[in-house]
Amino acid sequence: MNEQADLVLFEIEEKMEKSVHAMLHDFSSIRTGRANPALLDSLVVEYYGVDSPVKQIASISVPEGNQLYVKPFDRSLLKKIETAIQASSLGLQPQNDGIGIRLVLPQLTTERRKELSKQAEKLSEHGKVAIRNLRRDANEQIKKIGLTEDSEHGYIEDVQTLTDTYIQKIEQATKTKIEEIMAI
Repeated sequence: MNEQADLVLFEIEEKMEKSVHAMLHDFSSIRTGRANPALLDSLVVEYYGVDSPVKQIASISVPEGNQLYVKPFDRSLLKKIETAIQASSLGLQPQNDGIGIRLVLPQLTTERRKELSKQAEKLSEHGKVAIRNLRRDANEQIKKIGLTEDSEHGYIEDVQTLTDTYIQKIEQATKTKIEEIMAI
């Protein structure tokens, strides 16, 4: 056992875990048939000269399965939030009731579901590339340590095992997300 090589394995596993979490976070912005407050995570509104995420300046609730309700903490932001939603790529029509904004998510068409599935697969591929890049970096680090040939080979196999495990996690998460998207 080599401490440096063990440390490389530990660090690479941690980075692979973070890559999977980043991909899952990106998945939350892809719309499924159900309302999810995470849909508005990327939405920002100018508030006192600073671009602020909507989730920091308003409460976002799910009153029904296909609706989101955005209630700003400061009512003067209603119009700005409404404008930001209209300008976004979400394709939603905000309904301002003077207190908050109701967003009704329309049923997804089959064509739109396919587009969203492709988007999920694209994010999945980015996640896999990140994992493979981490594998390459780990293998280079292990080769630089100067281990015996057998030890080096063993550690490189361990890196490949980690890579396979995390690629499998990405594929499973992608499969689950696509099933959610395609569910009617």
